[in-house]
Amino acid sequence: MAEKNDDVFDLNGIRSLVELMKENDVSELDLEQKGSRLSLRRTTGAVTSVVEVAPQAVAPQTVAPTNAPAAPAAPAAPAKDPDRLKTIKAPMVGVFYASSSPEAAPFVKVGDVVTPEKTVCIIEAMKVFNDIPAEISGKIVEVLAQNGDPVEYGSPLFRVDVR
Repeated sequence: MAEKNDDVFDLNGIRSLVELMKENDVSELDLEQKGSRLSLRRTTGAVTSVVEVAPQAVAPQTVAPTNAPAAPAAPAAPAKDPDRLKTIKAPMVGVFYASSSPEAAPFVKVGDVVTPEKTVCIIEAMKVFNDIPAEISGKIVEVLAQNGDPVEYGSPLFRVDVR
């Protein structure tokens, strides 16, 4: 299944897992290896995933932008105390999507209150769609990325008033 290093979290390992899921009609798969977690889910032939990787395991890769329609960024709300504002940053390289499909409403918009588990966007990396959780609690005051934007590791995505 995986290469000599037995790492299912490398690109070839993930591709092999996706193919095995398709061939065997498996709808969900969860794996853990060396502190990293991979969760793959198939719905109507597509595979979505959530990957939680230890920081040292993240390797930047370039991703070509797609032709998805762009959603306008919301205007910033002024904050009186800059320590109250925190930034949700991209945990990986990929393409930013504000919603699960072009017709769907965005996961969050300015004024929404988020919790650490709340999905705020999706980042597509190597044809794998990764749900990105807020990881903090607070109120969204600014959306910094637009739908279809390529993002780098650490790119600012949202500003949150953590109160």
